[in-house]
Order: sequence, then C-alpha cells, then structure tokens
Amino acid sequence: MIGFASPIYLSGRLQTILSCLMLVIMVIAIGTALGFEHIGGYMPCKLCLEERIPYYSGIPLMAVTFILSLKGKPGILIRVLFLICAVLMLYNCGLSIYHAGAEYKFWQGPTDCSAAATAITTDANDLLANLNSKRPPSCDKAAGYFLGLSFAGWNGVSSLILTVLGFIGSFCAFKKNGEL
Repeated sequence: MIGFASPIYLSGRLQTILSCLMLVIMVIAIGTALGFEHIGGYMPCKLCLEERIPYYSGIPLMAVTFILSLKGKPGILIRVLFLICAVLMLYNCGLSIYHAGAEYKFWQGPTDCSAAATAITTDANDLLANLNSKRPPSCDKAAGYFLGLSFAGWNGVSSLILTVLGFIGSFCAFKKNGEL
C-alpha cells in the first residue's frame, strides 16, 4: 500500500496542483488578451495573434492533464502532456521575446506587419466597409506598457513561468525506489 508520504503520492498530487495552476494561468493570460482586444479596443498585431496559438492548444491539453491526474491515470501519459505544454510555452516564450525585442527596437520585426493602426469597428452596418480599410497595428509598436513591460513582454514572462511549471510536471512522477 502506498503511504501518504510516498514519492508516487507526492508527485501525483504535485502534478494535479501544477496542471490546475497552469490551466488557470493560461486561461487568465488568454482571457486578458481577449479582454484588451474586445473590451479595451486594442487591435492585436500579427505576432500578438500568433502568440495566442500555444494558449489555444495548451488550454485543452492542460484540462485533459488535470482531469487525468485527478483520476490517477498513467503517469507516462500525464508527463507527456506536461512536456507537450512545456514545449508549446517555450515556443511562445521565444516568440514573445522576439516580439518584445522588436517593440523595444532591439531588432527589426517581421516585414509583413502593417504600420497603419485603426480602431475596431463597433457598427455592424459599417463592418463590410471597414474590412478593406482597417489594418492591424505594426508589430514593432507596443499597444501599451505596464510596469515597464509591453503586453508581449508580459506574455514572455507568463510563458516562461508556464514553461518551467510544465517541465517540473513532466519530470516529477516517480515509481518505487525513485525510478523514473
């Protein structure tokens, strides 16, 4: 019988906590981005939209990971799902650093980002007419700053935290005698 302090129990419990924490952080991060877009009126640039893809993929994966860890399903499957999410967030961290670097003028951003930024339309009658006239903002101009970091910079911070949590979750499960 597995005791309360056995490595299997502790790692399984840690994976449940980590998967729940990662899921909450991912939902808050993408919810914040969508809130700034749809409520705040900030139009995302091309890189902003690309930075959302790992969240859109990672949220369902982490939800499945959380459910599997709650049910005590095979550790290898849970570790693989953690590893996939960690790699997704590592990619997103790199993309966010590239984006923030372009905003801070450390390097040039992508050449296919538009330089003309306009507001999001709120008039349904004007929607079709605005499709051709609206252009997304440039990737090298930050929409705003909070505590000295742009939105892309904060996305890099959250992606780095999620990457670390994902790697911890993928390597924390143990069998008897400390074997992986």
